[in-house]
This record gives sequence, C-alpha cells and structure tokens, in this order.
Amino acid sequence: MSLRLMAVHAHPDDESSKGAATMARYAAEGHDVMVATLTGGERGSILNPAMERPEVVADIAAVRVAEMAEAARILGVQHRWLGFVDSGLPEGSPTPVLPQGCFAREKVEDAVKPLIQVIREFRPHVLITYDENGGYPHPDHIMTHIISVRAWTEAATDAHPELGEPWEIKKMYYTHGFVRRRLLALDAYYVDRGLPSPLGEPLKRWVSERGDIMERVTTQVPCADFFDARDDALRAHATQIDPNGPFFAVPADVQRRVWPTEEFELARTRVRTSLPEDDLFAGIDPDEAPEEAPGHATCDAPGDGSAADGPQSI
Repeated sequence: MSLRLMAVHAHPDDESSKGAATMARYAAEGHDVMVATLTGGERGSILNPAMERPEVVADIAAVRVAEMAEAARILGVQHRWLGFVDSGLPEGSPTPVLPQGCFAREKVEDAVKPLIQVIREFRPHVLITYDENGGYPHPDHIMTHIISVRAWTEAATDAHPELGEPWEIKKMYYTHGFVRRRLLALDAYYVDRGLPSPLGEPLKRWVSERGDIMERVTTQVPCADFFDARDDALRAHATQIDPNGPFFAVPADVQRRVWPTEEFELARTRVRTSLPEDDLFAGIDPDEAPEEAPGHATCDAPGDGSAADGPQSI
C-alpha cells in the first residue's frame, strides 16, 4: 500500500538540491510524493551564465515555472505552488529591508493557511521541511520552517474548518544537505588515490563555528540509484544551476560509492520508531493509512487563483 510524502520548500530548485533522490526513490516505489513550493523564486539571481539572456531576465517568473514543471516530471512527483512572493536574499551592510509584500514579511497566521489547506487535501504521512536555521539563513527558508512547524500542529486540529478536514501528519523531518562529514569522505576518496580533490577549497572555506550537522541526523535514506534523477532535476533549473558548477564537481558514480544516502533529522513524530532510521516511513503502519487522498494536483502556475495558492502580494 502506498504512503504519502510532502516536501515543503521555499523556492523552485530547493526541492532538487535537498532530498531529491529520496523523493524520486519513494515515487518510483509507488508512494505519492508532493512538493509544495511557497514562492515563485521571482527575485532569485540568475546563477548560470548561459542563461543571462534578455528574454530570460524579462520573463524570469514564467521561466522558473517551466523549470519547476520539468524538475517535478523528472523526479516523478506532484507539485503545488502556494502563491507567495520571493523575498530575495538581502545582501550588503547594513542589510537592506525586505520588500513590502514578500513572503518573509507575511503574518505567520496568514502564511500558514495555504499550507494547512494543501496538507488537508493531500494528507501526507510524512512532511519534510527545513530546520530552525532554514538550512541556510535565507529569510524565506526560515519562514518556511516557522509555518511548517505551525502547520504540523494546526492541520491536525479543528482550527480553520474552511480549509478542510483535520489531518494528522505522522512524522516531520528536517532535510540536511550540508554535511561536513560527507564532504570529508568524498575528499578522502580523491586524496587516498593521489587525485586532485574538487572539495579541497570548499572544505578550507567551511566556517568552523558551524560544526557538523551530521550530529543531528537521525535518518539516512539509501537513494544512490536516484542520484542521476536528482542531478537531472537540478539541471532543469537552468537559471539557478550552472552545469559546470560545484553541484556537479563530484561525479554521481563516486558519490554512490562513497556516500549513498541523503540525511534527515526526525524533528517530530506521532508514531514510535527506533533511531537511527533508514526509512522516512519507519513506524507508520500502512494498514492504518487511507488508500488515497482527495484533492491530488499536479504542477500548476503560482498565483493562478486556486484556493491552494493562498494570499497574493503585489
């Protein structure tokens, strides 16, 4: 019997760089997997020099919609836009004020409602989101964490009856992609063979105060067979991912050999499980799970006026 997994992300491309191989694996095994993207990524910089073209810059919102649709197809997942406006990454000193109407400036009690609605429609058994630092401190990532935690609680209560019948998610995980121990293991693969390592410089730049998030990891999901799908989904976000950039510095076959898992932290659970885990659905009894969820939806455009889009900001 299939179970349901939902990953909540801030921007299109986040789903392909954080836990994508895990999602592709579960989808291939017949489980229902949905990505909920909170913003359209409208303020994201173009990070691939080949895409720095006038027609792309002029229509960046539509380009990113098309990129997200292709990434979802590659991963085999459903997708929903929740309709908020990208806050952008504030840079400079002093840090500039976030733009009016952006996601990170929404009231939490308003921003959580579209997520509660899509949770009650899709009825996931497991939800993936970011930790309290957002994975990295982008304001939209931190806001994603805040409303995901709130939705975990409120979706299961009688709050907001207009958003559907209550649904109790069984487990919530934080996705952890920036694992120092993983980089060290991959670096050692090259050093031990007398080969130049593409990770030497990134490891030198690692901020020692960050420590290693591996200390918080509870769950490592084997998903090496889906690293190619992950990489193809990343490449689908052509405005954000340089195919010659650091994401692809280590070939997938080396990664499969050295570190064949993706890492998660069990943040909340309503079922018993034993740690460490190798399965996000561990402890969930499929016989207790309804066979299908109402309100399935595939990739649509942000702000198309559907109820799940939530409040729009101009």
